[in-house]
Amino acid sequence: MSWRDFWNGDHALYVNSRHRALYYADIGKEVAELLPSPDAYVLDYGCGEALAADFLAEKCARLYLYDPVPRIEASLRQRYKASEKIVVLDDARLEALPESSLDMMICNSVLQYLSREECGALVAFAAAKLKLGGRLVVADIIPPHVDALTDSWALVEFAYRGGFLLAALRGLFATFFSRYRKKRGRMGLTTFAIPEMQRLLSTRGFEARRFERNIGHNQARMTFIAKRV
Repeated sequence: MSWRDFWNGDHALYVNSRHRALYYADIGKEVAELLPSPDAYVLDYGCGEALAADFLAEKCARLYLYDPVPRIEASLRQRYKASEKIVVLDDARLEALPESSLDMMICNSVLQYLSREECGALVAFAAAKLKLGGRLVVADIIPPHVDALTDSWALVEFAYRGGFLLAALRGLFATFFSRYRKKRGRMGLTTFAIPEMQRLLSTRGFEARRFERNIGHNQARMTFIAKRV
């Protein structure tokens, strides 16, 4: 089973609705601060449920949402069908985006579920679709030394601040016996050291730097901002 198949099935990534809402609200606020202008055309690649899409769409000209999981794509279409600024893409419409048409592309918590070859192809895709000077944001990159225990502690701290600590502790206990943990242990997640990520981006037409903080609650992970040159 691939990660794509896994996400299309039943899983419990969030411990409760408050966790899910706070997660997407925080991501939305942090991504909004990186939008280049109110006139920007933006692609959120691997967007998941994208609960903050309305908030982001208010701050740019057009927001494209793409998630490769059919179940999530269908949910996004239903949720944002009335929006004039949000466009949900399928595979064909993603590929059909004109070259050099985007001002910014976001890949948050995506690369860890791809092979290194797939990561390279995704960065090359971004280079083709972004304008010169356009911005690629890759977030939640896992360094090689960060393990599941580190991720669990980051969730506990987030839950304490967000008021869902007991639910998080129950969720972590359930995760120990979950399909996610077994799949993570069996297949692993793709990790990048800082020089590896910079090389991945720079060899495909980007000028890259590590951002001062990671987007989201887990500061053991990394965000990189890359400019198309």
